Amino acid sequence: MTESIAARDAYARTCTATVTVSSPEGVVLDRTVFYPGGGGQPSDAGWLKTDGGATWTVTAARKAGGDIVHAVEPGPDGSLPEAGSAVTAEIDWERRHRLMRTHSALHVLCGVVWRDHGAQVTGGNMEPLSGRMDFEFETMHAELVSEIERRVNEEIDADREIRVNVLPREEAFAIPDLIRTKINLLPEGITEVRTIEIVGLDLQADGGTHVANTREIGRVRVTGYESKGRINKRIRIAVEEA
Repeated sequence: MTESIAARDAYARTCTATVTVSSPEGVVLDRTVFYPGGGGQPSDAGWLKTDGGATWTVTAARKAGGDIVHAVEPGPDGSLPEAGSAVTAEIDWERRHRLMRTHSALHVLCGVVWRDHGAQVTGGNMEPLSGRMDFEFETMHAELVSEIERRVNEEIDADREIRVNVLPREEAFAIPDLIRTKINLLPEGITEVRTIEIVGLDLQADGGTHVANTREIGRVRVTGYESKGRINKRIRIAVEEA
């Protein structure tokens, strides 16, 4: 199984690792800083490097059972890192940090909408510094969206700590409203649940990477809203510098 460093430390940019599997289908390491994607957050990109100067570009990563498989572009000679060799895994930090800011911004949005309107999430997605979230709203209008934007930025300015915890399944599921999505996406049979808490605002089950404090997000601007069904409304956001 691949040790996922991103799951406990979103700010880790590099790590040393050993290649356990190497094939055209992907490269598996014993440990990695690459986030494999999930929950609407894209996977990381970056590089694998050796002390000898060889570098391979990692275009994506994905989970496969207990492993994290890295999609690696072969070198000019068609080579890939050899199984058993030592490499340094390095993520594209600028891209990752933008995704962290965006993911945390969406959690603030979700927290505000849940607190003020009791609306569940029906879907979501993100790219670096932009994202969208769908909610169970029957109606949505410009005044409502403007008020949501204002309250989201108030929460960002409140300098709230963002905490990561891993809880036993029974303890996690005893927390009211831990699952904010209309459909419970947690795999059956898991023994532990990873949670993200925006202290004083929001607590959810989540597997992605986040900033440590809401002020690190910057500012949120609602770029649009639309109806995706009778009780399904979409809010689109951009994440900007403060």
